Amino acid sequence: MGKRDELIAHYADDLKNKCGMTPDMDLLTKVTIGCGPAIYNADASTVAGSQPSELETVKTNFLIKKLGLSEGPELMDGINSVIETYGKSERNKYRAVVYYMLTKHFGKESVYH
Repeated sequence: MGKRDELIAHYADDLKNKCGMTPDMDLLTKVTIGCGPAIYNADASTVAGSQPSELETVKTNFLIKKLGLSEGPELMDGINSVIETYGKSERNKYRAVVYYMLTKHFGKESVYH
């Protein structure tokens, strides 16, 4: 099992146990691959849910540029909802898991097909 496969299994575990979701493994794999080399970097692989600048980056680079969503208050509402689901007290919010939940939240799975 390669490093990426191990990470995907770990992300799936987080989705099940911390977020109460049954992951779509195909979509999770595609979202993880879409994160690129960031998943292997300790700092880049997580999202700092309490830092407004980090959430702004997620909104701009992922929701608007990657998923093609339009700027609006619902984007930050979606991000906050996902952070809430993951658990504000959860120290390691993995980027791939957050992006996966945002993809589901906004119904943009088609971006990865």
